Amino acid sequence: MKRAVVIGLGIFGYHIARTLFENGFEVVAIDKNKDVIQKIRDYSTKAVLADGTDQEIMDEIGIGEDDIAIISFGEDLAAATLITLHLKQMKVKNIIVKAPNEDHKLILEKVGATDVIIPEMDVAKKLAKSLISPNVMDYIPLSDDYMIFELAPPNSFLGKTLAQLQLRNRFNIEVIAIRDVIADHVHMVPHADFVVKDGEVLVVIGKEKDIGKIK
Repeated sequence: MKRAVVIGLGIFGYHIARTLFENGFEVVAIDKNKDVIQKIRDYSTKAVLADGTDQEIMDEIGIGEDDIAIISFGEDLAAATLITLHLKQMKVKNIIVKAPNEDHKLILEKVGATDVIIPEMDVAKKLAKSLISPNVMDYIPLSDDYMIFELAPPNSFLGKTLAQLQLRNRFNIEVIAIRDVIADHVHMVPHADFVVKDGEVLVVIGKEKDIGKIK
């Protein structure tokens, strides 16, 4: 079973810990706020009332190198940096840190964070993309140019096969899967004769500028 250690249980940390626990992870939740620890007890394997910057306490908890460490301290860069350094010394391979801005992100990456996220920026980008391209439900950046998108098919796509739609020729995008929302099933690498139906989502790979052509 995968184990995640969540240090700092603000809104972001609490919901990360709870969601991971509800999806089968072993979760160790750490915070110095007693009320928050009481709240997370039912949604964690172990809830620890402690200061995450205390190196001795962190050593006692025994975070392994294969654990996933998630640090969420709002704008407290000093605390996030100290914990990141300590985890790096403990040879933890996966250190995910929440940061408030790009400046903090650069510092945390320098001291050993393997992934730094800025939730407000990510949400803002997703909201903007949903307004620019209403069909785009979600996306995963692969490079500066290419992304994987979840695309709600326009009405003009429904009832047609992938061969008829000719998405590669018309939009320079490739369908790599189709997710049936109702049946909660994913068709991987669908054939050209696959008929697109209502209630399905296309998972496609392509450039952002090409995805924007689909309305």
